[in-house]
Order: sequence, then structure tokens, then C-alpha cells
Amino acid sequence: MPTQTALPNKNPGSNLRTPPSIIATIILVSAAASALICYLVYFHAPLDVTGTHLRSLPLLNAVLNALCTIALIIGFGYIRARRIPQHRAAMFTAFFFSTIFLVSYLTNFTLHGETHFNRLSSWWPFYWKLLASHIFLSVVALPMILITFFLSLTGRFPAHKKLARYTFPIWLYVSITGVIVYAMQALIH
Repeated sequence: MPTQTALPNKNPGSNLRTPPSIIATIILVSAAASALICYLVYFHAPLDVTGTHLRSLPLLNAVLNALCTIALIIGFGYIRARRIPQHRAAMFTAFFFSTIFLVSYLTNFTLHGETHFNRLSSWWPFYWKLLASHIFLSVVALPMILITFFLSLTGRFPAHKKLARYTFPIWLYVSITGVIVYAMQALIH
């Protein structure tokens, strides 16, 4: 009776399980970021009460969201074409723009506080629903993005691919709606 030899695994990282401590750390970092944003929105008094410093931050945030959206769409096209190095570069670019966005967003809230939308506007019912979905999904997206990146960076490509199917549309939605929310605030504020 011939003995069977195990076939070499082309992707040794694909069989690894992610340590629960890594997932817990990512979730805790994401929760801390969300808690910081909540604090800045609801409890922190704006530092720039005159509104004179860095007033262009909301526009910068919209531009960063738009650039992230473009990088995400390009990255999606690359992965569909099986161009892995280009996909990876596009996704790192999207991650870079999102990271800079988060820093700019936190700075804007620290300085200026929340932007209030005209509740008497006929756009208010659409706006608050869009904003609520944007906020909720941005809280969900952050740990998903971090875990998806972790899976890729550690060579766990089957798990990366499985999670990315959910991460990508949520991240894309959050990026697009961030631009729309800014445009509505700028035009109807």
C-alpha cells in the first residue's frame, strides 16, 4: 500500500487562525476611536469658538473621502483582473487617505465641534437618514478594515477574501456618503 505524502501548501498563512488577542485589540482600538469621536461631538467644547482656524478641514475631509473612494474602486478593478500587486497598492492608498481623513476629522471636531444642518430644510429627512447610516457603518467599517488588512498582511488570503467581500462595500459606502454629507452641509447649512 503506497503512503500518501501531504502536498505542500502554496500559502502557509491560509491555514492559520488569527489569535483572539489580535481581534480583541483591533476591536478595542476601533471602540476607542469611536468613543473619542462621540466625546468630541457630544461633550467637548470646541477650542476655536471664533471659527477662524483651519476652516477648510471639512473640505479637506471630503477630498480625502473622494480620493479614498477612487482608490477603492481602482483596487476593486485590479483584484477582479487578478493584478494583486496593483490591488495591494490601491488598497494601501485607500487606507492612507482614510487614515489622514480620520486625523483631519478628529482635528476638525476638536477645533470646531459639530456642524449643524438646517432642520427646517426639506432635505432634512433625507440628510439625517444618510448621516445616521454613514455614522453607523463607519463605526462598523473601522474594525472590519483593520482585520481585513491584518489578514492580508499575514498571508491569510482565503479569510481576507471572505471578509473583504463585506468590508469593501461598507468602506465604499462610508467614503461616498462622507462626500455627500459634506456637500449637503456646505450647500444647505
